[in-house]
Amino acid sequence: MGDAAGVGPEVVLKALTHAGVYKQCRPLVIGDARQLERAKALLKLNLEIFPVPDSKKAKFKPGVVDLIDLALLLANVPYGKISAAAGEAAYRYIELAVKLALQGEIDAVCTAPINKEALNAAGHHFPGHTEILATLTGTPEVSLMLFSPKLRIIHVTAHMGLLDSIERIDAGLVERTIARGRELMIRAGTGQERAGALEPRIGVCGINPHAGEGGLFGRGEEEIKIAPAVAMARTRGWNVEGPYPADALLYRAARGDFDLVVAMYHDQGHGPVKAMGLEHGVNVTAGLPIVRTSVDHGTAFDIAGTGKADERSMLEAIRYAALLAAR
Repeated sequence: MGDAAGVGPEVVLKALTHAGVYKQCRPLVIGDARQLERAKALLKLNLEIFPVPDSKKAKFKPGVVDLIDLALLLANVPYGKISAAAGEAAYRYIELAVKLALQGEIDAVCTAPINKEALNAAGHHFPGHTEILATLTGTPEVSLMLFSPKLRIIHVTAHMGLLDSIERIDAGLVERTIARGRELMIRAGTGQERAGALEPRIGVCGINPHAGEGGLFGRGEEEIKIAPAVAMARTRGWNVEGPYPADALLYRAARGDFDLVVAMYHDQGHGPVKAMGLEHGVNVTAGLPIVRTSVDHGTAFDIAGTGKADERSMLEAIRYAALLAAR
């Protein structure tokens, strides 16, 4: 359900008013009945909030929101304000979802937004969902990946400062990121037939302007940190090119020349996707032993409680979760 002070409850309920969701999957919400009832009243929705102990008791039919109610929030959380209680509850929703996924009781996890300040105020010191999921699943390394109608982007580094990102990047990390992105793209059924298999076309960004311009910009990062990874991927028969200037590569990918872009740092990948519209973006965590997708927006404290939240990113996140789980 995400952070109760944000738009999570609203986008969850709005998404579940779409009957098509029930043709894609059997949705089960993990969250708080009190907060969902409040959002339901705010949105004036004709839905039944139906608490269940587990998925076996769920109805899974339009008009009914099957909910595992953790009942952690005994009072209504003020909209749009940092709340340690809401941060703690949001963490516990994720924790249970991961547990159920690892046990095979659910096929995929789709998350509404959390607030990083609230999460840290509750004593959970993570920069975001991606790092929480890696810890809870015992996965040493994962990648943040964004899907949108025209761009699919995987990040070599994500939630860290730019100087730290450049220091963190090395050829091994770039190669492993390419591999995780390629695997997820094949699972999603995106790519072209090549050598009898569905092989995605992958373009790799440089770090510096113009990908270093042959050594004019930067300190040789492209030649040292990126080019060896691209060369190794190509020896495996993968359709990988680069490093290319990020601006030109992203333009080419948006027009269809590449199925996947490997971005070096957070804003290099997030900026283009969000510029094309938050409502269609989906966040996928690559490298986990479970399927996890999420909306590509934050808690939107500025509009929480107004009923204005757009559920289209949540609908896309649910669709991708169902697609990846089925494959």
